[in-house]
Amino acid sequence: MLGRCKRLSPKAMASTIAFALLAGLGGGCGSSGGGGTSSMSAASTSASSLAPIHGKYSPSIDPANFVATVDNRFWPLKPGTGFHYQGLRGKTPQTDDELVTRQTKRILGVRCTVVRDTVSERGRPIERTFDWYAQDKQGNVWYMGEDSFELQHGRFVKASDSWKAGVNGAKPGIIMPGNPQPGDGYRQEYYPPGQALDQAHVLGYSATVKVPYGTFERSLVTREFSPLEPQTEKKYYVAGVGEIEERVVKGHHEQFQLVSVTH
Repeated sequence: MLGRCKRLSPKAMASTIAFALLAGLGGGCGSSGGGGTSSMSAASTSASSLAPIHGKYSPSIDPANFVATVDNRFWPLKPGTGFHYQGLRGKTPQTDDELVTRQTKRILGVRCTVVRDTVSERGRPIERTFDWYAQDKQGNVWYMGEDSFELQHGRFVKASDSWKAGVNGAKPGIIMPGNPQPGDGYRQEYYPPGQALDQAHVLGYSATVKVPYGTFERSLVTREFSPLEPQTEKKYYVAGVGEIEERVVKGHHEQFQLVSVTH
C-alpha cells in the first residue's frame, strides 16, 4: 500500500543527455480522501495540476493548506498500522513490512507522517526506508521524501536516491490524489540528482482482485514508471485498505500482494 519504489530494482543510471533533458523540466494533510470542500475549482486542486508531469515543475506548498491526519481512502496512514506484503523480485521471494510510525518530521514547514519500510529476503532485512507523507485539505497525499538504506557488504549504507523536499533541488510529488480520476497524470517525486523521477497515471477501476488478504470487487488501478527505468508497474488500491497489489507489467518479473494488516 505504501510508497513503493523501494521494492523495485535499484535506480537505473541515465545517460548525461537524458539527465540534462529531465533536469530541465524542473528549471499541501485533509480530513477526507474524498476531495475536500475548498472553493478552489476541481481542476486547480487536481493532482494533474498540482504536480504536473509536463513543463517546468514547481509545486506550491503552503503549510496552512495541510492537516495532521493522512486519511485518504486509498492511502490511509493511521499510526500503529502495519501493512505486510509477500512477493517475488525476479525469482527471489521477498517480504515487505511497512509500519506507520507515531513519529513526524517537518519538511517545508509541513508536519509529515513517517512510515518505516523494511524489505527482507529469507528473514533478513536488505532494504530499510523511512518515507515522509503529508495530506493537504483537498485530500491529496504528498510524498515529501525518503531516507533509504541498502545492505552492502554486511552493513546498511544510504542509497543515492534518498531525498528530502527543499534540499538540493528536490521537490515533492503526489503519491495519491484526493479524488483520483481516470486519465489523471502526476509526478510522485522529483530529484534528478538521485534519479528519483517517478510519475503515475490513473487507469480507472478493475474487476475482482484476489490477494492473500482478501478478495475485492473494486479497486483503483494506476500505472507507475520512471523515464529513467525500463519498467512499468500496475498498482491496485482498495478504499479503506490501501494498496493490495503491485506488479511489474513491463520489464523484469516482480509482484507483491498484501498478506495482512496489523494494528
